[in-house]
Amino acid sequence: MEITRIGSRASINGPEDWFTGAVRIDPLFDANDARRGAAASVTFEPGARTAWHTHPLGQTLIVTAGCGWAQREGGPVETIRPGDVVWFEPNEKHWHGATATTGMTHIAIQENLNGKVVEWMEQVADEQYKG
Repeated sequence: MEITRIGSRASINGPEDWFTGAVRIDPLFDANDARRGAAASVTFEPGARTAWHTHPLGQTLIVTAGCGWAQREGGPVETIRPGDVVWFEPNEKHWHGATATTGMTHIAIQENLNGKVVEWMEQVADEQYKG
C-alpha cells in the first residue's frame, strides 16, 4: 500500500504551450511499472482551457467543481458540471476547460502507451471556444 499525502506533490502552472489562461495542475499519481494510469486534478480559471489534444488510450475526466466546457472535434461544445464523467476515445481530438465566466476543476485520468499519455496540438481559437 502507498499513501500520497495531500500537499506532498507541488502544484505546477499549466504550460502556455498546452493551455490558454490560468491553469493549475496538482499531480495525483503517475504511471509506474505496475500501473499504466496517471492522474491530476486540474483547475481552470474562467476563460482557461487546454489546447486541442489526443490521448493514445483515451482520457477520463471527473468534474469536481465549477462549470466547464468540453468539445470533441466536429462536435458541439458541451457543458460539464460536478459529478459528470467525460470519456474521450483513444486518439479523439478534443479540448476542455472552464466556461468564459466560471472556473472548473476536474480530475484527468489517462494511460501510458509506450511512454506517452498525450499528443498536444494547436491552441483552441477564441471563436471555437465561444462556440
